Amino acid sequence: MSAGTPPLALTLGDPAGIGPEIVVKAWAALRGRGPAFMVIGDHDALASASGAAGMPIRRVLTPVEAAAAFADALPVLDLALKSPVVAGQPTAAAAPAIVQWIETAVGLALSGAVCGVVTAPIAKAPLYAAGFKFPGHTEFLGELTAAAPYEGRRGPVMMLTAQDLRVTLVTVHEPLAKVPSLLSIDRIVETGRVTAQALVRDFAVAAPRIAVAGLNPHAGEAGTIGREDAEIVGPAVAALRALGIDAKGPYPSDSLFPAEKRARYDAVVCMYHDQALIPVKMLDFWGGVNVTLGLPIVRTSPDHGTGFDIAGRGVARPDSLVAALRMAAAIAAARAQTARTG
Repeated sequence: MSAGTPPLALTLGDPAGIGPEIVVKAWAALRGRGPAFMVIGDHDALASASGAAGMPIRRVLTPVEAAAAFADALPVLDLALKSPVVAGQPTAAAAPAIVQWIETAVGLALSGAVCGVVTAPIAKAPLYAAGFKFPGHTEFLGELTAAAPYEGRRGPVMMLTAQDLRVTLVTVHEPLAKVPSLLSIDRIVETGRVTAQALVRDFAVAAPRIAVAGLNPHAGEAGTIGREDAEIVGPAVAALRALGIDAKGPYPSDSLFPAEKRARYDAVVCMYHDQALIPVKMLDFWGGVNVTLGLPIVRTSPDHGTGFDIAGRGVARPDSLVAALRMAAAIAAARAQTARTG
């Protein structure tokens, strides 16, 4: 990240999980070359994390202070928890602080004080117990940024990346039994449009090529294994092509992800969660990144959960968080370049 570029805002996630540990490990990995980031969270939770003993952790008030301090200390905007949290023991009592950290990071990004937001993992159950009304980060971020102007706004879309693979999801955290009834031509088209727009704006792909996965085995086998691919997915692909987007499919998903096939497209639009995430995690389990498309701010996160079962043991790997920080910085730079050149 070049001199003068604002830092990233990194939310601490659920403090009872591995978030504090991987944050301090990510700083140790990136302090020399960046990208610079400031943590939005609880100073004491960071200081007590596995691996943080003796690490310089500095309270800061602004992103400018954070950028200046980053090479020498892990900068944190200290928004304290109301009560202590024990590693591996999530509690709804931490929910207000977790939500505040996300809201603060988004506000800083909307103001331009930081160049993007990276979120450490949260757990849904403790948040729901405290009254949180959103399925997850993605939908909450969509609500927080809804009033901000953004060209071609169509709502947030989840993208997962690993090495040379990018996948986006039409449906996300839905029971598999509900997926067919949730699919529509419009929903697939909107996911494809957001994907194409992001490939240009965020990944510098001048002419995006999009593959669309079928819902059923063999993409329906000409209607003999389900009608959805012929009646919904196929017409959506045709509609995308009518909009000038180089979309092809529906393709059987069991043969869509080998290396030689990945060379033929820039992203895959998938119909449901595991169809997208299994190939990503098989390709690079430790290095996958979650990117939220269709927002006026940059947002990425590691492609894993809170790890309550290993929290506090010192064994959590920061690879995915490091990759998420690097990708957020790269997307921010791509958007800045687009803004300069038009």
